[in-house]
Amino acid sequence: MSMDIGQMLARIGEAVAGQPVPVVDLIAVQTKDPFKVLVATILSARTRDEVTAVAAKNLFARAAHPGELAQLDQETLEGLIRPVGFFRNKARYLSQLPAILFDRFDGQVPQTMADLLSLPGVGRKTANLVLAQAFHIPAICVDTHVHRIMNIWGYVETKTPEDTEQALRKKLPPEHWIEVNSLLVAFGQSVCRPVGPHCDACVLADDCLKIGVTPRKGRRVVEKAVGERKGTRLISWNVNGLRAVTKKGFVRWAMELAPDVLALQEIKALPEQLPVEVLELDGYHAYFHSAERKGYSGVATYSRQEPERVIVGLDDDRFDSEGRVLTLEFADFFLVNAYFPNSRHDLTRLGLKDDFNRCFHDFVDRLAREKTVVTCGDFNVAHQPIDLANPESNTGSPGFTPEERAWMDEYVAGGWIDTFRSRNPDPGFYTWWSYRSRARERNVGWRIDYFFVDPASGDRVLDAAILDEVMGSDHCPVRLDLGIASSP
Repeated sequence: MSMDIGQMLARIGEAVAGQPVPVVDLIAVQTKDPFKVLVATILSARTRDEVTAVAAKNLFARAAHPGELAQLDQETLEGLIRPVGFFRNKARYLSQLPAILFDRFDGQVPQTMADLLSLPGVGRKTANLVLAQAFHIPAICVDTHVHRIMNIWGYVETKTPEDTEQALRKKLPPEHWIEVNSLLVAFGQSVCRPVGPHCDACVLADDCLKIGVTPRKGRRVVEKAVGERKGTRLISWNVNGLRAVTKKGFVRWAMELAPDVLALQEIKALPEQLPVEVLELDGYHAYFHSAERKGYSGVATYSRQEPERVIVGLDDDRFDSEGRVLTLEFADFFLVNAYFPNSRHDLTRLGLKDDFNRCFHDFVDRLAREKTVVTCGDFNVAHQPIDLANPESNTGSPGFTPEERAWMDEYVAGGWIDTFRSRNPDPGFYTWWSYRSRARERNVGWRIDYFFVDPASGDRVLDAAILDEVMGSDHCPVRLDLGIASSP
């Protein structure tokens, strides 16, 4: 393919100017310290940037240079850098690092590829990143995004990141070597995503060959303003810690998407533990049902309109003490926000979960005799094989046991409508991904977060979507647009 690679990278640079800077790049700019760049790069392998940033901050508070790092044993290091991926291995590498730096390099980080590769935990990608970011030596760091996007463009035809590095060394002008990784990482995370890339919003849409690409389906680049909507917009999200997700832009995200009702699960906080901007989210009435146990479970619902009634729990202390269900009643519908129990890895809570399922089912069936009922939340079960990437290997695992799926069969057989699946029969759409093994990047996930409507209200469903571009949790939000009730 004949292309002006410099122009393409410049256009990407403009497009991602507002995106977060990769954490290693940020540390390099802030500190100009090769030791910190090296350590942060080791920590960052197979770890999300926001996790790396916290671990690096914790570690550098105790060990800002090799001499201080040498004073920390491996167990202490593990505690400081957890939960980065493979934290035990990385702690071992870091415990070995000072002695090698002092014995062979006078306590300094070396500036050659060969010397960097001799350090524990350092591979070619890490070494290239250190050379480029710490020493401004032209080096090509090939992240999986760089490898993938360069092949999508047809600029290279390679099988592995290592092959891509060698191909780019021969073809890519040296003035772009340092910048290419940070540009394409930001571009790959925001637009040219591994699954469902946003080709419709791409600045290179007319120039890209799109080799091997399946663009996203059923997404809208620009959300309608609140006043332009025909119905009520509902969003549900397991945030895996409301305080944690607040540090990742939760308030800004909520203001931008501006749902009419926002239901959150697994908030892991009491109201008094929340910052005021979350406790009193601008423009919303806020309602909380927290677990008695601190740092565990809990649900919250924000509504622009004040509800007619709020129902807390299921009137069963086994579940209500864990903050599982919160119901808001409006003029023409109930919104039931639920965080279903996890059956646990050893299935010791499978019986409790079955009891919860049946109690919940009875509760919403009773509500449905009065008016439309919308149930939403983390159901902690993938219903059908289409709802997870690896159904065969996960059969019998928590969230995909015969018992849990049988209850979901009963729920659907009773007429409750899975709003997303009723409109989208395609595979490959998930709402939860493990933090391990780059599962989200590879889209190896589970669909366990849902919006259901009662049997009589299917005609009120205007749209249903999975917002898998939203980051900040191991789950992504799901959305339902609910139309106006028909006149009796």
